[in-house]
Amino acid sequence: MKYVILIGDGMADYPIPELDNRTPLTAARTPNMDFLATEGELGLARTVPEGMEPGSDVANLSIMGYDPARYHTGRAPLEAASMGVALEMQDVAFRCNLVTLRHEPNGDIFMEDYSAGHISSAEAKEIIISINQNLGNGSRRFYPGVSYRHLLVWRDGQDDWRTFPPHDLTGQNVRSYLTGGGREKSLLELMRSSWPLLANHEVNRRRRERSQKPATSIWLWGQGRAPKTPTLQELYGLTGAVISAVDLMRGIGIYAGLTPVIVPGATGYLDTNYAGKVEAALEALKTMDFVYLHVEAPDEAGHSGELKNKLQAIEDFDQKVVGPMLKGLRLLGAHRILLMPDHRTPLCLKTHSPEPVPFVLYDSRKPRGNHPRGFDEPTAEATGLLVDRAHLLLPRLVER
Repeated sequence: MKYVILIGDGMADYPIPELDNRTPLTAARTPNMDFLATEGELGLARTVPEGMEPGSDVANLSIMGYDPARYHTGRAPLEAASMGVALEMQDVAFRCNLVTLRHEPNGDIFMEDYSAGHISSAEAKEIIISINQNLGNGSRRFYPGVSYRHLLVWRDGQDDWRTFPPHDLTGQNVRSYLTGGGREKSLLELMRSSWPLLANHEVNRRRRERSQKPATSIWLWGQGRAPKTPTLQELYGLTGAVISAVDLMRGIGIYAGLTPVIVPGATGYLDTNYAGKVEAALEALKTMDFVYLHVEAPDEAGHSGELKNKLQAIEDFDQKVVGPMLKGLRLLGAHRILLMPDHRTPLCLKTHSPEPVPFVLYDSRKPRGNHPRGFDEPTAEATGLLVDRAHLLLPRLVER
């Protein structure tokens, strides 16, 4: 038996007036996901426990089978694992975004872009190396990651400082988040110290010449210490792989004992290498029991508030991932699939929301043959099935 989890990050949404009050999942053409919804067990799952932030770290820990209330210590430690950065007991890891801030003459500061225009990894690496040379020291070190997503490890840093995800602040005045003192004074000073270093950086000069958004600041958030989790092999006897363009997902997989598979051309955006991800997943399943395949593009479109791109991302996920995976799995024999978003990323909010999301559990040996139905929020809700703790889905997937 082969087990697969397919995640379309942030696919779930709210009804949208431009779509005749349908959600993007309802409006998009998704024949392969609709097939799974028709032949499988469809319902809603709560991936974000009440009182926790609806981040991809919390939601994907849930889907991977871990209760976030027990195992979640922060986002950045998971990304550190993916980047091969070992954390010691006194280390606190921070996600370090490269962002574009817009400074107004009256002193207001706006979050113009949480991703610095989806800066390339090569350009970002140049910047992070400069940041580390100027702002790193014996207790702080910056590590380059993918696109706008990077890492700071702060020896004897504080994991209870109050920080804010930059993608939650798109278009907002963030002056109050960057000024003042209090417990976070040293953190805010470090962020502001990046401004003069980046103002005339060569990478930004080139980006401005190409009419691209410059990286004008670092933004620190998502901090935490290394978690302690049992592996999926210890829990369920599973060997497996995690496939994603995002360090966070690979890091969760590493803590779960999965092998991270790096796919060339996997960008986390609309131009990602879908075919390469599917090929890598099917190849891994020849020798392993389990694959966790994650696609980031729908979430990025949600954060940008771009309806056209979100519809394209959902349809690409269906056509270029779900369909080929179904075809390939049929050649491998009996299989079970869990398909779902990790959370909602409503276009109207441009950030995550905590409501339950649709899921389908499909067993190739036991097709249900329901009346044709779509994979979307209202259809899933109409089934009346709600899994209130999504970390219980993985035991159901692997029949434990």
